[in-house]
Amino acid sequence: MEIAHLLLIDIVGYSKLLVNEQIESIQELGRVVRGTDCFKKAESSGKLIRLPTGDGMALLFLESPEQPVRCALEITERIKNNPAIRLRMGIHSGPVNQVKDVNDTLNVAGTGINVAQRIMDCGDAGHILLSKHVAEDLAQYRHWRPYLHDLGQCEVKHGLRLHVVNLYKDGLGNPERPEKFRLRTKWKSILIISALALAISFLIYFVYARLTEPQRVSSVVSQKSIAVLPFENLSADRENAFFADGVQDEILTDLAKVADLKVISRTSVMQYKTAAKRNLREIANTLGVAHVVEGSVQRDANRVRVSAQLIDARTDMHLWADHYDRPLGDVFAIQSEIAKAVADQLQAKLSPREKVALEQQPTADLAAYDYYIRAKTLLAVSSDSRQGSYLYQAEQLLDEAIGHDPKFLLAYCKLAYVHQELYYTGYDHSARRLEQTNDALRKALELGPDRGEAHLAAVWVYYHCYFDYQRARSELQIARSALPNEPEVFALAGYMDRRQGHWKEHIKNLERAAQVDPRNIEILHGLAQGYQLLRQFPDMADVLDRILTITPADPLMRVTRAAVDFEWRADTSRLHTTIKNIVAEDPTAAAAFAQDWLVLGLCERDPAEIQSALALIPREGITSVTVRTCRPFYQGLAARALKDADGAKSAFMAARAEMEKIVQAQPDYPQALCVLGMIDAALGRKEEAVRESQRAVELLPAEKDPLTHAELTKDLAVVYAWTDQKEAALNQLKNLLQIPAPINYGELRLHPYWDPLRGDPRFEKLVAESAKPVAIK
Repeated sequence: MEIAHLLLIDIVGYSKLLVNEQIESIQELGRVVRGTDCFKKAESSGKLIRLPTGDGMALLFLESPEQPVRCALEITERIKNNPAIRLRMGIHSGPVNQVKDVNDTLNVAGTGINVAQRIMDCGDAGHILLSKHVAEDLAQYRHWRPYLHDLGQCEVKHGLRLHVVNLYKDGLGNPERPEKFRLRTKWKSILIISALALAISFLIYFVYARLTEPQRVSSVVSQKSIAVLPFENLSADRENAFFADGVQDEILTDLAKVADLKVISRTSVMQYKTAAKRNLREIANTLGVAHVVEGSVQRDANRVRVSAQLIDARTDMHLWADHYDRPLGDVFAIQSEIAKAVADQLQAKLSPREKVALEQQPTADLAAYDYYIRAKTLLAVSSDSRQGSYLYQAEQLLDEAIGHDPKFLLAYCKLAYVHQELYYTGYDHSARRLEQTNDALRKALELGPDRGEAHLAAVWVYYHCYFDYQRARSELQIARSALPNEPEVFALAGYMDRRQGHWKEHIKNLERAAQVDPRNIEILHGLAQGYQLLRQFPDMADVLDRILTITPADPLMRVTRAAVDFEWRADTSRLHTTIKNIVAEDPTAAAAFAQDWLVLGLCERDPAEIQSALALIPREGITSVTVRTCRPFYQGLAARALKDADGAKSAFMAARAEMEKIVQAQPDYPQALCVLGMIDAALGRKEEAVRESQRAVELLPAEKDPLTHAELTKDLAVVYAWTDQKEAALNQLKNLLQIPAPINYGELRLHPYWDPLRGDPRFEKLVAESAKPVAIK
């Protein structure tokens, strides 16, 4: 027995059709189903079982409960203009067993397929019905919730009653209640009593339906869920906007420590800061909460006035409001009072530890707190090619904060994060930077040995600086108990799952992080990157589309979404058009996607595009995965692609001088070694190139960090290709295509990296192989 995610499809009215019409309908249905992306993807990965059922078919997906749902919607989309085919569908997840029938043909038995059949039988034409079990799984994902409509129970064969949910969205599916759910028998018996009783019964029925339907819809939304929206700055000095942000942030942080509450994270709520007039019901629905807190802050000399109100967003009812007019030094006490008042209104149960946490003040120094909030705001910016600049600016702000208050725990936690990020991403991969990381972490743990923030900082350090997953996960458990609503807790678990090859857990944990921070682009981008490494491009595109519904104008996300066609199909047209459109709208926005633009120019061999992109790459270079590549290297690569031998040599020599200094200072730094190896390969220093690149791969084995190891292995393959060792290059590529790795069909087809291998039948076979997704267990 195994668990399958089943989609059963039935042609409504099949028995009434003429024989030739039956044949045509079955053939057309098969053609439509086979043409769906979900079907093709599952079949190519060997994770699909399909069976005929006389007047329809059964599809058994073996990976995710989302697969049959997506497939059902795609089928519905494809047949909506074909009135000759009327379908009903049933979806369920359950145990099945593959057996051979009397004709020695594969068949399936088990309660899973029996229940799916009964679920489908409850529907009429156009319905996509789900078992309650599947609906509950889907309800864990925010993007499915609005489309799940509880129908209640349906009686099927043998008196069995099944709880059924109707799925419909954007004109797909049937929003009408199925015939079997209409209470005709009950109304008939009432009619016998009297016409008056009938009228009363109808009235009661409709009132009941109106009252209970919102409860079913909102049942997914916890009564104890809340979003603390950005507070309005009423101060005459607009510079006090950061102060207002700090007040709101501290209230949110206090509430997030209460395990009995669901609190949306800062990144998601800050996106509503600039809204002129907020639609609270719409915001709450988007964030998946029942309540919101709004407020304002006015700072005047040594006084502060804070107003706050708690609102039930479902009814627009004000549940609580208060105003605080006090000396400026009391601002942190005000924040704690507001947090406790809100928690009390929501009847949240507070543990003794949580009561203490609500009383804790971040610092007594307002100047230190201002620097801290500015740094925190800067670090919340989505990473792009300017990441290094943001990190260095945040470091300076946090140093200022600690200078004002040497016992500022939260500032030390963020400083440890900044130091490790500069070290990990290669902007400063030095022993001094690692020492600074450890010093900041040590101080944070001294100041707050029981604080979740300190242990969360420790997770980043042990994970990124030492690849000590066991210690990192141990610290994560401590942080999770103190920070129940912290999305980083789940995101970090997901990132480590990815590093350790636990891909299903990776996706689950990042989706969990997105529940408490549903508009956090960084988390969703991490999920998209996971699908990218698996070469599951339809899923990657879906996640990027979710991001673009949040921030449709984000230039980096627009380009990343457009690049899916390039990576998946080697089609650069959408990427080219998107970049041109963004540059025309705002030339300064291009700095966010300089590397993507350069890759496009190199793949199209377009000198103008290449030069435009090169001008935007910072002098210190760009980090791809965890390999930082300096700008002279890119200049050499561009010249090499354009057959400019002299220009390539000059640029690679400049790049070599820079990378050699790093390697001399840190001879066991694998990322720097692999870049140096590629440079030496381009300069014809073949023996040094191979030795350096092989050494880089040996220094960071797959057991320690499989993703960076894959990146280094790809660079080793480039070195082999550039030093005329085709066999070795092809072997490396063959190995890479068997695992999640930063390599794809578009790159192999078009990137100049692989020009020395083109024309070799073995390479072309690998290119074709790269079009398939990675098989994971």
